[in-house]
Amino acid sequence: MRRPVLAFLLALFCLTTHAADRGPADRAPADRGALFSATLNGHTMLLFGTLHVGQSSFYPLAPRIAQALAAASTLALEMDPAQPRATVQRAVRSYGMLVPWEDDYGAMPSAQKRRLDALVLQGGLDAGTVLDYKPVLLATLLALAEYTKQGYRGDWSSEAWLARTARAADVRVLELESLPAQLSLLDRLSVPDRWRFLDEMMGAIESGALRSDARAMVQAWSTADRTALDAIAARCEADRSVSGQFVNAVLLQERNQALADKLVRLLEAEQKTVAAVGVLHLLGTGSVPTLLQERGVTIERLY
Repeated sequence: MRRPVLAFLLALFCLTTHAADRGPADRAPADRGALFSATLNGHTMLLFGTLHVGQSSFYPLAPRIAQALAAASTLALEMDPAQPRATVQRAVRSYGMLVPWEDDYGAMPSAQKRRLDALVLQGGLDAGTVLDYKPVLLATLLALAEYTKQGYRGDWSSEAWLARTARAADVRVLELESLPAQLSLLDRLSVPDRWRFLDEMMGAIESGALRSDARAMVQAWSTADRTALDAIAARCEADRSVSGQFVNAVLLQERNQALADKLVRLLEAEQKTVAAVGVLHLLGTGSVPTLLQERGVTIERLY
């Protein structure tokens, strides 16, 4: 089965540290992603489903998001995109690098290693650097390179735009997770499955499936196509590959529980807030909105 959202979800590991140009100011806002309202004891939260890569043409976001953000005390994000470069480098050194007792890329079968070298070159990556990374992180970078070749960049992610807008309005930016915590997920797979994960990503790139899936994901998000987004979430849940099961069990279901707990506490503490997490955290079985409802929060899907 194809993995329609793998690269999108894995983009959470990749942060940019440079600001993007704001682009034209007269672009007509449009609905993007998915949007929910959450209410608890008279306190309200706008819950927005983000895309971790983007283009300048995606902005500004719809007026109701900008208006809610201007009135909010806090913007909650999975992670603040304005991470100091030194922080990112420390986290990658601690959690993203191969360790001496594990096999490195030189232990791959020769034909598979040639495929990998070709994809690294094709993605414009520095082989001298990325071949020191763990297989799941390298798979992430290969996937992100496919998005970049199509014009979708990390510095135009929803989180980057929201964080810039919040800071311009003196709205606090709160991190729900941390980069070390996210990168530590790389070790949740067994060592053999980490290499299978990389091989599945390589196959998806070589076949063109990743490219077409990326376009479908971006198209669905950028037009707030509820039917298409829900269908992508359903296909993701049904994926029984190593990478698909890891995405569902760890990157989605497990993290959703912690995200929901933190969002409830924020909703209890502050009267008007905005929260923004990857759109697939808001869809499907065990989604953040479902978990919030189980915790007594009133949820309405706006689109």
